[in-house]
Amino acid sequence: MHIMKRRSYAAEKRTSLPFVHAMMLISAFLVSTSFTVSHTLAPRLDPLALTFSRFVIASLSLTPYIVTVHGFSFSVSLFLRCGVISGCLVSFFWTMFYSLRFTTALNISVIFTLVPSIAGIYAYLLLRERMTTKGFLALLCGLVGALWVIFDGNLQTLLHMHWNKGDLIFFLGCLGMGLYTVLVRYLYRGEPMIVMTYWILVTGCCWLAMFGWRNLLQVAWLQLPAGVLGGTAYLAIFCTVCTFFLTQYAILHIGPTRVMAYSYLYPAMVLIIDYALGHGLPELRVLPGILVVIGAMVLILREKR
Repeated sequence: MHIMKRRSYAAEKRTSLPFVHAMMLISAFLVSTSFTVSHTLAPRLDPLALTFSRFVIASLSLTPYIVTVHGFSFSVSLFLRCGVISGCLVSFFWTMFYSLRFTTALNISVIFTLVPSIAGIYAYLLLRERMTTKGFLALLCGLVGALWVIFDGNLQTLLHMHWNKGDLIFFLGCLGMGLYTVLVRYLYRGEPMIVMTYWILVTGCCWLAMFGWRNLLQVAWLQLPAGVLGGTAYLAIFCTVCTFFLTQYAILHIGPTRVMAYSYLYPAMVLIIDYALGHGLPELRVLPGILVVIGAMVLILREKR
């Protein structure tokens, strides 16, 4: 454990923090596009099948690189550690795709802003990351801002807690996603991050095949429209391989709570993407909540580790 910490801290000194934050901005944009793409694909493909195909395509695309550069060496320890991490991811992605049958891309992007608070609690319990008063207030502001947007700035709706069925389903997935970011750091043992990313994808395929093989056999894979296949490939390569690697790399350098703070950008980015696609903008009373969560993100990023 001490060796792992020394390696992580040494790597931290060699890595430019502005570079890490730039990578997280790219990752945040890619994740934001996934909400819109997933919303389009959700009614046309079973949620479990969509998640499985996403993981399979991502794994296959990484295999040639892993074999050529790092060799296809199998480690029981790495496989088990990655299996625990991928279990959290699989639950998150499945709930995301399933919830999109009942809710909107903007709603789930906003609910996802609750993950930093969830990750902060997990980080304290597993990593003993202490939180300052300013950090706690920043997370609290992020939570309030997220709730403001979820309930469309309507205090009456907030007081009566009129939750959408899809919102509740996705919130359960967010509990797993918050644990994922902490487990990456908690279970990391110094291996190349791209190797860890690869085995997380492979074990994710195993989880999905183990519990959903009946659903997968019922899908007419050869009859899927080209648009569905193209959208799935985009989710697999750009929104899975790229974001997994960028996120896991950044977690080792700036910590899980600060990494997840970038989720505060998702609502604003989704709004921009939806506007560019001609979907229009929400009512102005939603914007104060978005401004609050962005401000909370800035405060968390300025926190000392």
